[in-house]
Formats: sequence, C-alpha cells, structure tokens
Amino acid sequence: MTVGTDWATAWVRGTIDTVSEHRAELISLDREIGDADHGENLDRGFQAVATKLDTLTPETPADVLKMVASTLISTVGGASGPLLGTAYLKAAGSIAGKTELGSADIVALLTAARDGVVLRGKAEPGDKTMIDAWTPAVEAAAAAEAAGADVPAVLSAAADAAEKGAADTEPLVARKGRASYLGERAIGHRDPGAQSSSLILREAAIAAGEK
Repeated sequence: MTVGTDWATAWVRGTIDTVSEHRAELISLDREIGDADHGENLDRGFQAVATKLDTLTPETPADVLKMVASTLISTVGGASGPLLGTAYLKAAGSIAGKTELGSADIVALLTAARDGVVLRGKAEPGDKTMIDAWTPAVEAAAAAEAAGADVPAVLSAAADAAEKGAADTEPLVARKGRASYLGERAIGHRDPGAQSSSLILREAAIAAGEK
C-alpha cells in the first residue's frame, strides 16, 4: 500500500482540526512551564494553513508539506513556528517529486522532519522538548518498516511512540527553551511541544487509514 497527495492533504486537514480542538489544553500545558502561547500560536498558524489549503492544487505530497512549512514559519510566533516549519520543509525535501509514498518513504519523511527540528533547535532526547516525541516516533517507524509493516502500521507505530514520548517528558528537567529556566520546577509537567507533535503524528496515521 502507498499513500499520495490525498493522504498529505487529509493529514494537514486533520491536524488543523486537532490543533483547534486541543488549543486550550496546549495553552494550559505551556502556562505551566512556558509563555502560555503554544496552543494559540499553533492554532493561528494552522488556521492560516487552512486558508491556503483551500486554494492549493498540489501535484505531490511534498507540495502540501512545503505550503505548510512556509505558512507556519511566516505566521507562528515563538519557537514552534520555525521548528515545525523546518520539520515540514525537510520532510517535503525528502520526498520531492514522488507522487506515491511507501513505508520506506514515510520513514525517510519522519526522519527528515525530526532532523529538521534538531537542526533548528539543537535539542537532544531527554531535553524535554518536541524531540522527545519525534525521536521515538522515528525509531518506532523505522523498526516497523524493517519488520515489513505497511504505511498505516508504520505511521501508527510512530504515533504510539510519540504519545508515550510526550508523556515521558513529565518527569524530566528541561534543558532547552524557556522551561529550562525553571530547573526542577518543570518536573511533573508535560512538554507542550512534545504533546502537539504527538497530536500531529496521530493525524498522519488516521489519514492513512489507521484502524
């Protein structure tokens, strides 16, 4: 099984909806250890994506992801705009020119997205950032693909691992971003970027037909 432009479009539409639905939750998480603006900024960015998506006639999945990248970078404040924008941009580059994506392409896409976040934010696993969702997602996707899983199963494995990774940020001391100023006071709070990343990755799996 492969997925194409329709999947990428459905993934983005699902992300628009889930970010809006979880806006207050993300604001609350960020209020505990950040600026309380993560949910608001992300929702504003993806509402801008929604407007552009309605006028887009993409030929490839990369066309969709590139539009998301440029929109987030230009409209989302704080760190999340550049970080997620770079993730989508690098993901698009990894599948440039392809109209159909198999399991290996999905692993390459997720890996490039994760590496884009690392490139921009310089974070590592354990720093209590969105990397703590993206890295286990990439590792789980790669393991699933190596075991012969199809695209929905690869994406589902990635989403499951991202959700666990986000939850696992709660006992961590933040080493990057505004939360790092709190020291041990950040313990017990989930990283909002990891949580929003897990929501985004779940929508990728749902768009592929996750059961």
